[in-house]
Amino acid sequence: MFTIDAHLDLSMNALEWNRDLRQPVSAINEREKGLTDKPDRAKAVVSLPELRKGNIGLVVATQIARYIAPGNNLPGWHSPEQAWAQTQGQVAWYKAMEDDGEMVQVNDLQSLEKHISLWNDGASNQNKPIGYILSLEGADSIVTVNHLERAYNYGLRAVGPAHYGPGRYAQGTDATGYMGPKGHQLLKEMEHLNIILDATHLCDDSFWEALGHFNGHIWASHNNCRALVNHNRQYSDEQIKELINRGAVIGAALDAWMMVPGWVRGVSNPKEMGCNLNVMIDHIDHICQLAGNALHVGMGTDLDGAFGREQCPYDLETIADLQKVPGLLKKRGYSDTDIENMMHGNWLRFLRNAWG
Repeated sequence: MFTIDAHLDLSMNALEWNRDLRQPVSAINEREKGLTDKPDRAKAVVSLPELRKGNIGLVVATQIARYIAPGNNLPGWHSPEQAWAQTQGQVAWYKAMEDDGEMVQVNDLQSLEKHISLWNDGASNQNKPIGYILSLEGADSIVTVNHLERAYNYGLRAVGPAHYGPGRYAQGTDATGYMGPKGHQLLKEMEHLNIILDATHLCDDSFWEALGHFNGHIWASHNNCRALVNHNRQYSDEQIKELINRGAVIGAALDAWMMVPGWVRGVSNPKEMGCNLNVMIDHIDHICQLAGNALHVGMGTDLDGAFGREQCPYDLETIADLQKVPGLLKKRGYSDTDIENMMHGNWLRFLRNAWG
C-alpha cells in the first residue's frame, strides 16, 4: 500500500552520520561495522532503496540544527548563524539528491498531485524518486524572522518551533515555559507564508501558547500518547483532542522509548520490553478512540532519528516493514478505508486542504 511517512531525518543521517542513503541498508550497516561513535552504528533501518521497497513514496524530511546557550549541555551550535549554515548544508544535500534523480521536492498542490500520480501508475517503484516535503525540526536556526521567507523560497513548508530543551522561539521536550514575543512573531510569519505548524516537541506551556496564537494549519509529525507512556514528550488526551479539533493529523512514532513505558536508553532491549509494531497500533487506536474516527492519525516514524534497530520495534528490520502495518490494523478491526487513510489518505487530505 502506498505510504506517507511524516517524519524522517534524512539529511542529518547523510551529513552527520555520513551515510550514503542511496545505498541499501545492508551496505550502510556493513560499512559501519566496528564504529562506536553513535549508538545506532551498523543498525540503520532507513535508506532510499528501502523506502522504495516499502512503497513509501512521500516523506516529510527535516532540516535540524539546534542553538545552545552557554550552560546548555545538549549538543548543538554556539550561534544561530552556525545553525543556519548547518541547515543550508542539509538543503544542499537534498538538492544533490534531486540532481541525481533520487528525490524530488513536493511543495505545492501541483507537485503533490503529479508525484502521487507517478507513484500510483502501476509501474515498478525501483527508479521512482522519493518525494519530500521540507520541514524544519526546531526553529533555532532561523536567525531572524526575516530568514523564514528565505527558507520558504527554497521549499520549507513546515516548522516545529522547538526540539529538545530551551529554544530561541519556544521551549521543547524536557523544558518548561512559554514562547514569548519572538515566538509569536515566528508564528505570525509562518501563518503569513502558509507554513504548517508542527506541534511536535513543544512543551506543554508552549504547546497551548502556540495553538492560541496560530490560525494556520497544524499537524504533529511524530507523536505518541502520554496515556500509554507518561512523559512530557508525549501528548496528553487534552492536547490530542485539541489537535483533533484543529483538524490536525498526528504521526505515530516508532522510537521504542516513546512506545513502551520504562524504557532505559542504552539498556533496554526491544524484545525484552515487548516493543513491536502492535504497540504502535495501541497508540494509533488510542488517538482513534479519542477522535471517534480514523481521520487524525498517520505514519510519522522518526525511524532514523538518531536510533536504529537497537531502539525500534523488534519485528521491523527496515522501514520497508511498514507494509506489515495494514495487516495489523485489519486484525484490530479497522476497515480498508480506515487503513488507507492512516497509511496515506489523512496526510493527503491535510495537504490538499492546506495547499488548495
